[in-house]
Amino acid sequence: MSDTRRRVKVYTLNEDRQWDDRGTGHVSSTYVDRLNGMSLLVRAESDGSLLLESKINPNTAYQKQQDTLIVWSEADNYDLALSFQEKAGCDEIWEKICQVQGRDPSLDITQDIIDESEEERFEEMPETTHTVDLPPCELNKLEEIADLVTSVLSSPIRREKLALALENESYIKKLLQLFQVCEDLENTEGLHHLYEIIRGILFLNKAALFEVMFSDECIMDVVGCLEYDPSLPQTRKHREFLTKTAKFKEVIPITDTELKQKIHQTYRVQYIQDIILPTPSVFEENFLSTLTSFIFFNKVEIVSMLQEDEKFLTELFAQLTDEATDDDKRRELVNFFKEFCAFSQTLQPQNRDAFFKTLANLGILPALEIVLGMDDVQVRAAATDIFSYLVEYSPSMVREFVMQEAQQSDDDILLINVIIEQMICDTDPELGGAVQLMGLLRTLIDPENMLATANVRQSARFVSFFCPHPRHSWHGLPPPPEHRQTTALPHPSRC
Repeated sequence: MSDTRRRVKVYTLNEDRQWDDRGTGHVSSTYVDRLNGMSLLVRAESDGSLLLESKINPNTAYQKQQDTLIVWSEADNYDLALSFQEKAGCDEIWEKICQVQGRDPSLDITQDIIDESEEERFEEMPETTHTVDLPPCELNKLEEIADLVTSVLSSPIRREKLALALENESYIKKLLQLFQVCEDLENTEGLHHLYEIIRGILFLNKAALFEVMFSDECIMDVVGCLEYDPSLPQTRKHREFLTKTAKFKEVIPITDTELKQKIHQTYRVQYIQDIILPTPSVFEENFLSTLTSFIFFNKVEIVSMLQEDEKFLTELFAQLTDEATDDDKRRELVNFFKEFCAFSQTLQPQNRDAFFKTLANLGILPALEIVLGMDDVQVRAAATDIFSYLVEYSPSMVREFVMQEAQQSDDDILLINVIIEQMICDTDPELGGAVQLMGLLRTLIDPENMLATANVRQSARFVSFFCPHPRHSWHGLPPPPEHRQTTALPHPSRC
């Protein structure tokens, strides 16, 4: 059970349609007497506790996505996902599921996803309507194709049938070839039809189709089709923005080709979801749930790959704190770090814990001490944002560093002093930076915040270090005026 093939993360979909990480473990398929059937079991790699026990029901619709995901619903509004470390493990468990259900493992879904009313109507239909026949992929058939794609969106079973037909016949690539022909011929009517077709295919909400549409080969043509919205007076120039305006800067060279492609893909898919696609109607609001999951799991993978690349992060820290680094380069480095930390906020708690522990081990707080004290306003602002992520994540970690630094150094240039100095010397007329730093400082010395942590002894030491006589602070009251000085912190000299 210790082999990496079986290593998985367990996710559940919460009420906000976001994936919650339930833990990492190893999966197996075995017969469970209590459940009276073959079941999927996931035991935590940390302590062997049971993270998941799920019977493989004959009528449950399991879906395989992105080669390493298996997703299914066990009850209304209760979706589960297994994210495998390796494709081989996903394939192995997928074959077990298909074997129990008597299904073909070469397909990416084991059942048709339909509700009861749809199932009743489906059973009444003649056999010829159970399949979706695609028209020939030709210029003079684009209107017919668009009508077909639009018509199936209201029927779950027909959406599934159409998606399967599109996947099996490599139809999407043929459509994108027609798009290039229509652009060359300036065929506006055909381009409008292709907009409706590609938008409708996105609303089929199928991971297997997204893999094709968002590949390096196809994604820019997909974006191109979505430029020709017939409801707009002019075409949009999304491709021009993505290729010319939105430049990808490698502040530290990324040698991993797969990682670089994943970053490009995620940015472009996020752009499609946030910028290109119109706000979905109530009827369409659940049509892009798989697209949201696609982006989410891409982000998880990117952050994991970056934090595992010790050479990349070590070089980034080295250049960030090197006095020889020029101002423009340092600005790019700290802005990248800020985006990297913001990116991690999409992760679930366990992933975020690993992320910030990696940064702490590499010396994020000593690095911030250096860049927070620099003259460049943009660098200081970005560094303050990074510091806010750390304080929000673990105020106790920041307090421990502050105390250790004070005990080990006779220098006045301490992180806590730098923060206070920047707060006092803020040149912004509206004191935006000072207010932000004041809030972070308040979080660090807030008695209620300290009492909420498990390490109460550390909190008491920090209060003693920061305010030598905190007689009333543990009751939520400020100390008397004669004790409000911070004797451990000399007054900033550079104001």
